[in-house]
Amino acid sequence: MIQNLDLQLFNLIRSLAGKSKLLDFLGVFLADYLGYFLIAGTIFLIWQLPDWKKKFHYFSFVALTTILSRGILTESIRFFYHRPRPFLALNFVPLIGEVDVGAFPSGHAAFYFALALVVFLINKKWGQYFIGTSILMGLARVFVGVHWPLDILGGIAAAAISFYAIKSLLDRNIS
Repeated sequence: MIQNLDLQLFNLIRSLAGKSKLLDFLGVFLADYLGYFLIAGTIFLIWQLPDWKKKFHYFSFVALTTILSRGILTESIRFFYHRPRPFLALNFVPLIGEVDVGAFPSGHAAFYFALALVVFLINKKWGQYFIGTSILMGLARVFVGVHWPLDILGGIAAAAISFYAIKSLLDRNIS
């Protein structure tokens, strides 16, 4: 049932690919390059904090949360559960480079949603933009054909778990 819904949603989003060069360009940009702007924005935001202790705290928070979500949780899940990427399962050429590692959960979603959650903690307005941009990035990863919609949701879950685990750890050590 869920996999059928996942496939239907994938087909709906993916059906827009190849219809417009502008839309394809936008999809590739959002899927592959937008993240660099989010990283630069995060560094800028942390750099603007008033004192070095806050800068160190939030830099550490970002580093630990993204490492846990992308580097540890995502890779641990992929080690035990291999889900083929859509372009392999459905035999088509994606709009961006092909990779043959498991699709679930999305490493991009895990990394950038973890980043967005920490940014939201620092600055609510910027955090809302980062979360919205991360959602667009996730949709673009489906659009270009390298992820299923559930992969994106799995990445979001990995980010949320990591965020709350690291926040709990840091809050306990600060008190």
